[in-house]
Amino acid sequence: MIDDVMADTKSRMWKSVEVLSNDLSAIRTARASVGLVKNLKVDYYGSETLLNQLATISTPEARLLVIQPWDKDAIKPVEKAILRSDLGLNPSSDGKVIRLVIPQLTEERRQELAKIVRKRVEDGRVAVRNIRRDAHEELRSYEHSHDISQDDLRRAEGRLQKLTDEAIEQLDRLGLDKEQEVLAV
Repeated sequence: MIDDVMADTKSRMWKSVEVLSNDLSAIRTARASVGLVKNLKVDYYGSETLLNQLATISTPEARLLVIQPWDKDAIKPVEKAILRSDLGLNPSSDGKVIRLVIPQLTEERRQELAKIVRKRVEDGRVAVRNIRRDAHEELRSYEHSHDISQDDLRRAEGRLQKLTDEAIEQLDRLGLDKEQEVLAV
C-alpha cells in the first residue's frame, strides 16, 4: 500500500517537473530555440495540430528559427499561428520556408520574463505540495482504517517529504537556469 502511494506520488511529482520544463522552454530568450514554437497549435485543415507535427524546425543561427512545413499549403496557417501566439515574432516566408528572427530583448522585457519564470516555478511548487497533501491524506486514511501502523505512517511521511524536497529542488534548479538564461545579455 505505502509503496503504491509513493510510486504514484513520485510519478505525479516528476510529471509536474516535466510540465514546468516544457513551459519554461516556451519562454523566449535572446537565443533561438525550437522549444519556442514546437508546441504552437496550427489550424491545419480544420484540426488543431502541433507545429512540430507539420514541419521541420531548426536553428541555423543563434537568433534565427527556420520552419519548413512538409506541405506547402501549411505555410499560411503556420504564419497565422505564429502571429496569434504571444511570442511577439513576425514570420517572413519565401513560399517554401518561414524564418523567424529573434530580436534582442530589452532590459525591461528581460525582467518581465524573469518574473514569469519565477511565477511558473512557484506554480510548480504549489502543484508538488498539493500532490504531497493528497498522498499524506491517503496515508492517513490507511492509518485510520488500521491498514498501517503509526510507525509505518511516520516512516512514509519521511519518505514523502524527501520526495517533495527532491522535486522542489529540481523545480528551483530549472527556474534558476531559465532565469539566468533570460537575464543574460
